[in-house]
Formats: sequence, C-alpha cells, structure tokens
Amino acid sequence: MTQPQIAIPYFTGSGHTRVLAQAIASGAPGARLIDVRSISSEDWRALDDAEAILFGSPTYMGSVAAEYATFLEEASHDRWTEQSWADKLAGGFTIGTYPSGDKLSTLTRLSIYAAQMGMLWVGAREIGAPVDPTQPGIDRDGAMLGLMARSDPNKDQMINAGDTETARRYGARIYACAQRWSTVRHAPS
Repeated sequence: MTQPQIAIPYFTGSGHTRVLAQAIASGAPGARLIDVRSISSEDWRALDDAEAILFGSPTYMGSVAAEYATFLEEASHDRWTEQSWADKLAGGFTIGTYPSGDKLSTLTRLSIYAAQMGMLWVGAREIGAPVDPTQPGIDRDGAMLGLMARSDPNKDQMINAGDTETARRYGARIYACAQRWSTVRHAPS
C-alpha cells in the first residue's frame, strides 16, 4: 500500500497553530506542512496532488484568521469551478485561548469551504474524560467536527500535552482514512 499524500496548510499568529499542525503531522507520516504566509508553487502542487488536506487556523474573533481567509479565497480560484479538489478528504483544526472561544464557528467555516470544494470531511472521533475517565486530557473541548485545542499559558509548552496527543491521534485518523480512501478511489473499475 502506498503512503497517501497529506497536506496541512496552516496559518499561525503566535506559533500555537504551527505546533498543533506539527502534532497532527506526527500522526500522519509524510504529511507536508504548508505555512500559507510563504506558500510556493511546489506547495500549491502538493495541495493539488494531496489525497487529504487538513485546514488549520487559529480562531480570531469567531472565525479563521484574515490571512487564512485570504488563502482559502486564493485556493478556490479555478479549483472551485473546476472542482479539482472534489473527492479529496478534508479536515480542520483550530486553537484559541478559551475552552469555547467560538472555535466551533471556525471549524464550521472550514467544513463548509470543503463542501463547496466538493471535498469529503473527516471529523474527530476521540472521546476523553469525563465521558471516558481512562483518557484524561484527550479532546478537552469535546469537539467532533474537527480538532479544537487551547493555547497553553506556558509559552515554552505552547499546547497542553492532552491537546498534543489528541492532535496526533487526529493525524493518525486522517492518515488511516486517506489510505483507505486511496485504495477505493484508485481501484480499477
């Protein structure tokens, strides 16, 4: 089985989203991290060739950061009308300071974008404490649409260990789904 190509385009303001993207990539071998502030033609090709794209932005004022909205608009040029990202897997992640912080609206924005692009959304599946007391720190915000994390006040750590592990598991889920989808999508008809 070949390794699926996974792209993780993200914007980071203070470094938290980058750390979260790296944690996701640790669960998805070979995933390509793409900082949308310095996107290259090779990065655009990687996005176009990817089996799965995980969109990542901090939540600022109830939605994606302005820089990320610009990336989404740029990515949709021609790709939307041609539906060239149709049938790719998609997922999303965000980080904010507060347990809610309106992060759900960011994931909703990203999932609607993916739907408009004809992509298939993969949510999270981890259930942590208090529902499953054997998993303390996992999915602290109870998010199922995608990955939510909280920035840690300790700037040396950036992200809580439980959120880091939840991110790694989300990356592993996307990787497994991409492997499975690739087999089905590219099977001889």
